[in-house]
Amino acid sequence: MDWLQRINESIDYMETHLMEELSIEQISNYVFASKSNFQRVFHMVTGVTIGEYIRNRRLSLAGQDLLLTDNKVADIAQKYRYDTSESFSKAFLRFHSISPSDVKTSGAVLRFFHPLSINISIRGGFNRAYQQIDEFCWNNLDEQTIKTLTDAEKYQELVHWAITARGKNPGVFDALTEWLLDDIEWCEDKLNENEQILMQGVFARFSEQNKQLRRYLSELRPAGVVNEAVFKALDQFNDQLSGQVPDERLQKVVAQVLDDFSLMKQRGIREQIAGSITGPTGTDHADIYGFINYLKECDAEVQWALFMPDKVKRQQNGFKVVNYEYKEMPGMRFIGWEDDDLTDSELQGERFRVLDAMNGDPSGFDYDILLSHHEGLSIDVEPAHLFWGRFMRADTPVPKGFLSFDFLPYHDGRAGIPYISQFAYAEFSGDYEAMHKTEGYDISAMYDVTRNIMLSQGITIPYPDKYWTAEVFKNGYDKGSTAYMFSAELIDT
Repeated sequence: MDWLQRINESIDYMETHLMEELSIEQISNYVFASKSNFQRVFHMVTGVTIGEYIRNRRLSLAGQDLLLTDNKVADIAQKYRYDTSESFSKAFLRFHSISPSDVKTSGAVLRFFHPLSINISIRGGFNRAYQQIDEFCWNNLDEQTIKTLTDAEKYQELVHWAITARGKNPGVFDALTEWLLDDIEWCEDKLNENEQILMQGVFARFSEQNKQLRRYLSELRPAGVVNEAVFKALDQFNDQLSGQVPDERLQKVVAQVLDDFSLMKQRGIREQIAGSITGPTGTDHADIYGFINYLKECDAEVQWALFMPDKVKRQQNGFKVVNYEYKEMPGMRFIGWEDDDLTDSELQGERFRVLDAMNGDPSGFDYDILLSHHEGLSIDVEPAHLFWGRFMRADTPVPKGFLSFDFLPYHDGRAGIPYISQFAYAEFSGDYEAMHKTEGYDISAMYDVTRNIMLSQGITIPYPDKYWTAEVFKNGYDKGSTAYMFSAELIDT
């Protein structure tokens, strides 16, 4: 008899007799193999021992029984061949990382080891989504370890966690999206398990973590070490976990799924929940911005609020921010020209003199600027376009040979021009080379510091649809830029 056939038959035998006494000798006799040879081949082919397979399957089914029935722990322990409730509880805790009594609590997530099926490949085992959940950098505060720390040191522990989470979690969210879009993972017999993974393992667990963070941060609040923006970020995260996302159409879909998870059998529904993979930085183009995309962004905003203030301080190396504010301007018109040749100072001079002659149409923000935008698209789709010019009053006539972009004081619901005339404005002093340094920065030191202050304060950057930035030349285009503008959507400020 072929060994693969023997292993398959042994698995069928074990599955039929899981609630009974099972010995390796019984199983090997059933497939007419010697005990020692069968143990060795089974482990070599499947990657688990016979004892591990039986234990994993029993504890998986016991978890489902605890979750879905009202049976007592002692009765379930006996059903799955454990001598005492204590021995069952210890084995259950090692396998599921929670005790049997905690199975029905909010945020509890159970592991499930599927029956193996041996052919040319091995199928079954643990659902890969369980492993993905464990990849999230969960913040499990160890009260015993940190109780001797000062409040400032306790807060720094959270900052370190946030930095680590920012490096790991984006990739896990993307893996979650891949899982949601994998049709093989969403067949009928996996639906109940997948519901537990997503609803308890992801949504409820993030909700529980947010509750824990809020309690801990509230205790540190009187010491003055907490960035207050983190509370707003936690509120927003909790709102969106309950389905209150900005997209009203998606809100309805999420509400339907929360009410009837069986809808997830439909690929179209899963696509809206999953959204598109947006990469580790979240800047990749998203064909569909789904529920997971929103949660990924909320997770980031909590972490940014924790670690960005310290990062901003470290980034001001050789220079400093001397003024920082948010501006809500009326409608404006940018008039200028595309940056064809930065070295042609004579041409620049001629064009700025034309703008000087239009001194009857100032916007109230009257500096020379170098504007950058991506035409309302993400940076991985559309390169940056640079334009010299100035902001003028709305509806200002455009001189011949110049171009213009309109800026409105509100979001018009469309991507691209017109942009929003709301922005962060930062002025810098110190070493000019340091504030324009590019090495180690996304764009430049001024860009990064301005943006990171916004992220630390929970200010919405309207990326990508209304995203723009600009260097500001306070003393004229030929004197060097020492200030920066960064597009914002100041709804709550």
